[in-house]
Parts: sequence; structure tokens; C-alpha cells
Amino acid sequence: MPYLPCIESELHCSADRPANAAVIWLHGLGASGDDFAPIVPELKLPAELSVRFIFPHAPQIPVTINGGFVMPAWYDILEMDIDRKIDEQQILASAASISALIDREIERGVDSQRIVLAGFSQGGAVAYQTALTYPKPLGGLLAMSTYFATSATIVPSDANKNLAIEIQHGSQDAVVPESLGERALGSLVKMGHSPTYKSYPMEHQVCFEQIKDISSWFQSVLNA
Repeated sequence: MPYLPCIESELHCSADRPANAAVIWLHGLGASGDDFAPIVPELKLPAELSVRFIFPHAPQIPVTINGGFVMPAWYDILEMDIDRKIDEQQILASAASISALIDREIERGVDSQRIVLAGFSQGGAVAYQTALTYPKPLGGLLAMSTYFATSATIVPSDANKNLAIEIQHGSQDAVVPESLGERALGSLVKMGHSPTYKSYPMEHQVCFEQIKDISSWFQSVLNA
């Protein structure tokens, strides 16, 4: 399988000190891997964490809810109602592409338990599917302003039954209502997970307070 094109940013890494952790961060609909790359220095992670950040670009596909316009998307959204009817085969294909990036990090020498998936909006839906089905234990899953699109059909892996999961959502989000973030929380609890949940007074975006919380959470899971 050819790898998705990605932006890579290494923090506190060198030839003598290769990355000992990795964060694969998925953007939202119509965006690109460039979206979250500028956040890396804002996280102010400590020097002892040598982290490779990977920001993949979603493929260009027609998106039904946007009149069939071709744009970066992890999967097609067929209807914009609260239950968001999606093309499930496309989300599974995108999850397989992200799993391939995880495999590559393991081949590069990063322990699977030091690999974290992060996803915003549509990217978060793919991150849920990927992390919860990956056959080796991962370090964590950060789900931002997103929803658990495959909660009814997912076949989870026992390897990640104790996965650290953080859900973050904006209370004023009109694109992905917070009720969908809360629904994801409930689905995960029913599956036996113990996710943490944070709500922010913001719209469909990332705020400064949240960036500080992301930094703290990354440190907690990567120093565990």
C-alpha cells in the first residue's frame, strides 16, 4: 500500500536522539495536513520527549453535502443530519491508510504504545475507527470536535481495550454539535472504555486553553 502524503515535524529529535514517540494527527473536511502543523511549537513539550508529528493529507474526493465538489476528505458525507450518513467503505479505507502509517512508525523503531492518534472533526471519526481496531496497543486517542461515525458497526481489537482516550468539544459547535461528542462518550463507555471529556466555550475550532490541555494530555500518555 502506498503511504498517504504527509507533513512531518520532529520535536527534540536528532541523529543521536531519534524519535521515541509519534503523533499522527488527522485534519478535518476540506483542510490539509498543514492545518495543525503550526501547533507543534505551541505545545511546548518538554525536551525529554522526542516526538515525530505526522500530518497526513486526505485524498481529494467528491463530497455529496458540498454539491459533489472535489476536496480533501477522508470519506464522503451523504447527508448532513444529526446522524450524518456516510460512505462507510471510504472511512474503512482511510482507517487502513492510517494503520499503514502506524505500521511505518513501528518499523522506524517507535513502540506502538508510544504512538498517539489525534483527529479533528472528520479526521477524528477516522481516528476512532483506526485506534479502536488496531491490532497492537497504542498510546492514546485524542478526538477533537468529532463524532464516532462507526460506533454501530465497529469490531474493536482487544489490544486497545484499555486505550487512553480524550474527547474535546466546543459547546457552541454548529458544524458538529456537542451532542455528537457526548454520544461518542456514551458509546465508548458502553464498550468498556473510560474516556475523559472536556468542553470549551468555542465553535468548530481549537482554542488556546485546549492547546494547553492537549500538551498536558500528550505528556501524560507518553510519560505513562
